[in-house]
Amino acid sequence: MKQHRYLITVKHLADANGQPSAYDKPMQFEVGNHDDVFAVVERVKRRGDFDDTTTAAFAVGLKLFSEVMIENRGNLLFEEFSPHFFEFMKKLKKGIPPD
Repeated sequence: MKQHRYLITVKHLADANGQPSAYDKPMQFEVGNHDDVFAVVERVKRRGDFDDTTTAAFAVGLKLFSEVMIENRGNLLFEEFSPHFFEFMKKLKKGIPPD
């Protein structure tokens, strides 16, 4: 399957108590996705459910998670959850204005 390619970087800034991070390096990995994640974020923004930062976190996290589920659809870990997740995605997509 053709995929868009992404470099994901997560940098820990501070712990839950506001103390500076103990991690000296960001976590970084390359992933693919069948969707253009930037376009998905823009479409979800148009829904107006969240502020821009929350929307980006929601949409990117959702797309990363969903791609893992698609690529591992036979994994028993997802067996009970998959039908509910894909129903959620259908409802979400119905409410997203087309490009």
